[in-house]
Amino acid sequence: MKILRSLCIMLLIFSCSKKEEHAYTFYYWKTRLSLNPEEKKALRKATVPYLYTRFFDVDKTAEKFQPVGVITKDKSFETHQKIVPVVFITNRTFLYITKEEITFLAQNISAMIQKKAADYHLNIAKEIQIDCDWTSGTRDDYFMFLKELKRISGKNITCTLRLHQVRDKAETGIPPVEKVYLMCYSTSSPLENSDKNSILDVAILKSYLGNIDQYPIQKIQVALPIYSWGIVTNYLGKHKLINALSEKDLQNPDFKKISDHEIEILKDGFYFGNYMNKGFRIKIESISDSQLSEVVDFLDKKISHYPIIYYQLDSKFVKNRNLDF
Repeated sequence: MKILRSLCIMLLIFSCSKKEEHAYTFYYWKTRLSLNPEEKKALRKATVPYLYTRFFDVDKTAEKFQPVGVITKDKSFETHQKIVPVVFITNRTFLYITKEEITFLAQNISAMIQKKAADYHLNIAKEIQIDCDWTSGTRDDYFMFLKELKRISGKNITCTLRLHQVRDKAETGIPPVEKVYLMCYSTSSPLENSDKNSILDVAILKSYLGNIDQYPIQKIQVALPIYSWGIVTNYLGKHKLINALSEKDLQNPDFKKISDHEIEILKDGFYFGNYMNKGFRIKIESISDSQLSEVVDFLDKKISHYPIIYYQLDSKFVKNRNLDF
């Protein structure tokens, strides 16, 4: 009996201390839907049966709603995952919007999603995800739009949740959805003069999400970054982003190494499709496995049984990458 009791205690300790393994998939955020062999390989390994695919953006210019960057597709885009359409909407779209315009917007977004799904024979899920950095000034109209989109489309409507919307939930409100996608990146602006990693600073993230376990919506999925970029700084201290650069791209005889993540250009010329002068600097921001692991360890103490959606599916970001946390 003593031996049996000891074995039961050991099994209990082991089960309690065993780290949860998270199922994962990706965001797909390119205007042209296509998949190269490395991206197909990554999708085959993904353990969530959905691919979150941006269909188009919506903005308001000259008081008119405009779709921006609507997707096209080539024959290489084949996947066994169901497609969850994602639509990014600028916050200014909801400034001074009327109830009639909210209904109009919901009708047109639903219709365009259905058209693109039919045109490209996409196997879409019963979910539409809306990505919007809403604020206290737009919350009521944005929330009304989410309800209208659900009524008109007949789909499950979900939305993204940014860090400040968690911390400042009393001001920004709780969206009328059953599931949210917590965006664990963009902790600061890359165009500021800062020594922090603007994609993900774990200390900043923890300060924003200290009370995430008290968030009223219980179904929380977690979006984590695996992307990188280069921040170019000119003589005047102005910055420009070049997407998808990594430390490997800085290996050039025309570059002087300042640190493992930053170089100075020694010769005027075209680099990464941009003309740059001698003296310009390029700093790479990327995300390490240890940073992702620290975020997951933190969230595991706050949220139960959440899948991970990596931003984003691109061969430069998924090749030789550990995605099992």
